[in-house]
Amino acid sequence: MVEARESVLDAALRQGIILPYGCRNGACGSCMGTVLEGRVSYEDGPPPALSETDAAANRALFCQAHPGSDLAIEVREVDAARDIEVKTLPCRVDKLEHLAHDVIRIYLKLPSTERLQFLAGQYIDVLIKDHEPRAFSIANAPHDDEFVELQIRYVEGGLFTDQVFHHMQEKTLLRIRGPLGIFFLREDTDRPVILIGGGTGFAPLQGILEHAFETGIERPIHLFRGVRARRDLYLDELPVHWVQEHANFSYTPVLSEPLTEDNWDGETGLVTDCVITHYPDLAEFDVYMSGPPVMVEAGYDLFQQHGLDRSRFFSDAFAYAAVAENIKGLRQD
Repeated sequence: MVEARESVLDAALRQGIILPYGCRNGACGSCMGTVLEGRVSYEDGPPPALSETDAAANRALFCQAHPGSDLAIEVREVDAARDIEVKTLPCRVDKLEHLAHDVIRIYLKLPSTERLQFLAGQYIDVLIKDHEPRAFSIANAPHDDEFVELQIRYVEGGLFTDQVFHHMQEKTLLRIRGPLGIFFLREDTDRPVILIGGGTGFAPLQGILEHAFETGIERPIHLFRGVRARRDLYLDELPVHWVQEHANFSYTPVLSEPLTEDNWDGETGLVTDCVITHYPDLAEFDVYMSGPPVMVEAGYDLFQQHGLDRSRFFSDAFAYAAVAENIKGLRQD
């Protein structure tokens, strides 16, 4: 049963049916499925990730689609998150750490009687009275759950990020809800993995990688990070260390606008183009992308042109918005 003004995805999640989704604003295409019977509509017109070809084939983005009749749909259901309880919990800020000129890491401590069960790569909502929640990716892996680690980028004019960067102190009390999302490593396959993070899109990939290393996953994993300049490449020492420790792991940082003082001799340009330079045929790969929607959308289109099966593309897209800062679907990590 779908309630008034409720999307197909929201109705499914409310009733315990875990459908795939990423951005929840129609930008990434993760929630795409096929309408077998019935019809759907979109309040603001077709979402960005729904092409005319997809629409003609009766495909729909269920995060934005509203039913106009009874529906029969075909869509992949996610089993791995089914048994994880979504909780609303109090927490306190245990530690604040500046990682870059515009990125802060926050360690959140839950009550001693509580534990947040989650899949590496999922996110939480930070609940704010009289405002929409702010969504941030969990950066730590499930086995390392003493704290919930967030990596937050400053947004000019942003209500919550202004509080974090200029007013928040240790022992500040917050309320969170989670875990949420289906951006996590699929472990029922031996396909090699490409991870692509833009900006603080590194956060969920950090958790995914630490989980993969902890559980002994041996298939090849290649991390690409796309940032503007070297100062934006925070926590670079982590993947550099992982390369030394794990023979199946590769790392390629990419600067789109390196500064003269960076003395950069590594990869430059768009991170998506760099991926294709390394892997011109993606037919046998699983690809995970986390970062701004424009990057995720570009990658989604480009990688299919190079053989990627759309069902093997997993994304977590979030936008940086000061006015509608981090309304669900406008991820602000």
